[in-house]
Amino acid sequence: MGALEGRVAIITGAGGGIGREHALLFASEGAKIVVNDLGGAIDGSGDDRGVAQKVADEIKDMGGEAVANTDNIADWEGGQRLVNTAIEAFGDLHVLINNAGILRDRVLVNMTEDEWDAVIHVHLKGHFVPTRWAANYWREQTKAGKTVSAAIVNTSSTSGLLGNPGQTNYGAAKAGIAAFSNICAQELARYGVRSNAIAPAARTRMTEATPGLGDIVKAPEDAAKFDVWDPANISPLVAYLSTADCALTGKVFFVQGAKISHMTGWTMAETFDNDSDRWTIEALATELKSLG
Repeated sequence: MGALEGRVAIITGAGGGIGREHALLFASEGAKIVVNDLGGAIDGSGDDRGVAQKVADEIKDMGGEAVANTDNIADWEGGQRLVNTAIEAFGDLHVLINNAGILRDRVLVNMTEDEWDAVIHVHLKGHFVPTRWAANYWREQTKAGKTVSAAIVNTSSTSGLLGNPGQTNYGAAKAGIAAFSNICAQELARYGVRSNAIAPAARTRMTEATPGLGDIVKAPEDAAKFDVWDPANISPLVAYLSTADCALTGKVFFVQGAKISHMTGWTMAETFDNDSDRWTIEALATELKSLG
């Protein structure tokens, strides 16, 4: 019996890259998969509705169960249809993997409004909409007296958690996703739902297009050497976080190759206390100089 036997999972952006690897591993571990993908280009333009079906067919060929879905995850009605697809096809929903995303990199002083809006829309709203409809389903199950053991895994990035020049739009969205994921963990625990996030480092269309990464993420020439950039390396952690027995929630993990790091958020560092008296600009200039 697989670790995800009988679990029904929606995986967005599963037509290629990391999402496809999630879908294939989940299916091999017994999950029933809704493969969601619009089939757009890396910047979100265009569509190829066949990529989701291709992965669903791969899963079926290996003896698994899967259906394709091509709804826009950032569209309100599309998100509801996506969740309904899982319920109608497999009778339930246990896991939501928010993975889809796009890039429109540009330094801030050259970035257009459309480049900002498009990335924020796909990443932030594209996480919110499916999560909202899935959470609503799990809440209704709980109200009906059913025991829910559901999992959400969101996709953040070191571009947001640590910063990366040329990606103010993408980084802001990814930092927001980490915060979104943690708050979901706090709000949805009462309904039996856990929420975690990953910041993956792997070879994808996105990383290959990121300045400075294209050459770094190439596969090793020696096929026997461990490929630290293989997107399949990311999926075991996501699968574990999606199992019914996993207790982790409200966590963010960096994952690359064989390395997993637990990432923590903003913390209080140096503290300056003016002993219950309002600060003056002059006093602050003296005290905060040590931070420069």
